[in-house]
Amino acid sequence: MKVYIESYGCTFNKADGQIIAGILNENNIDIVDSIEKADVIIVNTCYVKLPTENKVVYKIQKLQEDYPDKKIIVGGCMVEIDPEKLDKIGPNCSWIGPHQLNKSAEIVRGTYCGEVIREVGFSKESKVGVPKVIDDSLIHIIQICEGCLGACTFCCTRFARGPLNSYPIEDIVAEAREAIENGACEIQLTAQDTAAYGRDTGEKLSDLIKEVANLDGDFRVRVGMMHPKNILNDVDEIIDAMKHPKVYNFIHLPVQSGSDKVLSDMRRGHTVSQYVDIVSKFRDEIPEITLAVDIIVGYPTESDEDFDETVKLLEIVKPSLIHLSKYQHRKGAISSSLSEIPPKIMKKRSKFLSQIKSEITEEENKELVGSIQNVLIVEKGSKGGFIGKTNSYIPVIVDDVELGTFVDVKITQATATYLKSELLQK
Repeated sequence: MKVYIESYGCTFNKADGQIIAGILNENNIDIVDSIEKADVIIVNTCYVKLPTENKVVYKIQKLQEDYPDKKIIVGGCMVEIDPEKLDKIGPNCSWIGPHQLNKSAEIVRGTYCGEVIREVGFSKESKVGVPKVIDDSLIHIIQICEGCLGACTFCCTRFARGPLNSYPIEDIVAEAREAIENGACEIQLTAQDTAAYGRDTGEKLSDLIKEVANLDGDFRVRVGMMHPKNILNDVDEIIDAMKHPKVYNFIHLPVQSGSDKVLSDMRRGHTVSQYVDIVSKFRDEIPEITLAVDIIVGYPTESDEDFDETVKLLEIVKPSLIHLSKYQHRKGAISSSLSEIPPKIMKKRSKFLSQIKSEITEEENKELVGSIQNVLIVEKGSKGGFIGKTNSYIPVIVDDVELGTFVDVKITQATATYLKSELLQK
């Protein structure tokens, strides 16, 4: 029996795919690198945005058409968020819910034998220290908790991932230690909201970061997305932890809107001024910090004035990375009961923000031209060369280097998304 796994979406979902592969491997079920070689295909879905939903729905339908003799299992968020649609497009597909990964082997075996097995529902099973098949030995993802404390009106992911479930620091540190000993040079701590870590167990994200960063070895730690609301009570200690030389100077801090009215409508739980204060504290203490933000354009209650407030906020905080999303209704989300903004207005606002995004990010990167940066080489470039990350987690194109090494480079050119460089030493 041979299985092919295709994962969509976020870092967390990619790690779920690695766990499924690890469990199958432990049960002597072969993982293959192409659909053609497989008897069973697992589609590990993401459902956070409508374009991604359309992509995974098309994939499931296309697989059934093109490979009628192969068995299909659907995993990921779609299983919990939209089972009605999934049942309609794939009535003969088995399911693996995001909380049922430990049953992957029995689901695969049963499906291979012609059964339709559907395991769903929440559990408190830990995703730390479990078998994994890692396709990149240099970058190791560790899920530090699952679920969230939020009630954002636009979000459907929380229906798939459930309430917060944090994993013990000692288990996370043990997995990180083993990964580093096996050659990992980048540890990614990921969650739906890393700032919520430990709110259910009494442990703290700042303590976790310090313990991982204090492990022996040459590596970097990347801390995943943090909800502004949940960072407020621990911001000083998190900043202190992120000053560690082995932690990337990088924060992913979604704001979604620059309007307090819209933030309230979204039930974000924080204000614009609180967000600006958090950013200011990070920049005061870690001047070279890279700020990544998420913006939703055209939330149903966003007026022209609200949109102008978002533009003003971006001009104030000048993030190095901006992830823009056009608002679209999501299955089960509270805001889906509201009327969407006319497409013409949505398109105009999105185009305007996209232009601002390019201007801000390119301007930020251009300030680094001529500087000397120590970068960690983490992957091969798709068009040649290698990709490294600065201490501020900015991608740099480098020629003729060895994967997994730290090198000094001089930045020669900047774009809105990456830097180009020349090697100063080998």
